[in-house]
Amino acid sequence: MNLIKKLTDCEEIFWINTGYVSCGDAGQPDGEKIVDIDEAEARLLRFAPFIERVFPEVKNGIIESPLTEIENFGRAYKDSCKGRLFLKQDSHLPISGSVKARGGIYEVLKLAETLAVREGLLNWNPETGEHENYAKLADSDMREFFSKYKVAVGSTGNLGLSIGIISAAIGFQVTVHMSADARQWKKDMLRSKGVTVVEYPDDYEAAVAQGRREAEADPLCHFVDDENSLDLFAGYSVAGKRLAHQFEEKGITIDMDHRLYVYLPCGVGGAPGGVTYGIKEYFGDNAYCFFAEPTHAPCMALGLITGKLNEIAVGDIGIDGKTEADGLAVGRPSRLVAKAMQSRLTGCFTVDDSKLYPYLAALKDAEDIFIEPSACAGFEGLHYISEYEGDAFPAPDENSIHIFWATGGNMVPEDEKVAYYERGK
Repeated sequence: MNLIKKLTDCEEIFWINTGYVSCGDAGQPDGEKIVDIDEAEARLLRFAPFIERVFPEVKNGIIESPLTEIENFGRAYKDSCKGRLFLKQDSHLPISGSVKARGGIYEVLKLAETLAVREGLLNWNPETGEHENYAKLADSDMREFFSKYKVAVGSTGNLGLSIGIISAAIGFQVTVHMSADARQWKKDMLRSKGVTVVEYPDDYEAAVAQGRREAEADPLCHFVDDENSLDLFAGYSVAGKRLAHQFEEKGITIDMDHRLYVYLPCGVGGAPGGVTYGIKEYFGDNAYCFFAEPTHAPCMALGLITGKLNEIAVGDIGIDGKTEADGLAVGRPSRLVAKAMQSRLTGCFTVDDSKLYPYLAALKDAEDIFIEPSACAGFEGLHYISEYEGDAFPAPDENSIHIFWATGGNMVPEDEKVAYYERGK
């Protein structure tokens, strides 16, 4: 059946990207550089003393998550798919408990640095790399300075949490425009941090559009553009470098004889796109990245399959965009990311909502790890990979490494966790 017809009927699909461009053992297709990963990580390191001061629970001020082997959970797959299974626990990233703690926090930190350096309140020399201790940014006079400025973002939930929490911690006035898909507890948590939350009865796209309009009318307001921000993309891309380091620590080699398969839940595309970019930088053609989307909100798959990128939305083919995977409830993909993924992404697959909660419960039972429903979308990828017969990528073997990117869940309230788990059972 035609893939678009299957998308229209909200059926599950598995699509291989025929536009993929080889980049060797490492690097980007055709050597194209979208962002500088080393520069982004250096900025995060400069801010480490500030992060540790404001969020003492963040060890050494480094915002990073565990890479955890999930052998017990993997036993369910042993008959169908070979290799070692890992969970990249961005669900447990400090400060905001989701992958958005990478790009979202990075962009706000860069904004704070830019403003403080421009006003002569912070010393940093980009040419020599010399800088003073960024912990001073938490001083009361600095908070007073930042309070003159505003930050705004449109979100289905997790990006709003990361932007809201870090912006409020710095001292910015922050407004999060949230779509109807956002969970109530996320709105409540933001308000408890002093964040202004504006709710919309419409979808993600409407919330973003309104947030952008209001920010454009205020010269002191910075809009975090989930659809087009290179700063967000840069923050996410650092994950590739960090992952390479974690592999070194675990004695894991990624090469032609030890392939890497990565499954990333996808909404508008910023986080999985940036992570994929970083992974390709360090592992090149030895890594195969797949985006996972809900059957009712497959915006990236639709944009890539048709070649129309962000010029087509799921509503254009009659899909309602409503899904239990609130973080993935997006109708139109980021053009920036869709364009970048045309040559880097191995493929996309879609998942029916009915499978998310059983995966959630199975992971909790097997590994005692909780992740939210949208973070479970990637688990279906192993079935597609094991059943695929083609030449786009080699079949996994005993030397293969599989990573499910757990995008969120640690900040979910306990009563919600119990309800999700019971539903899954």
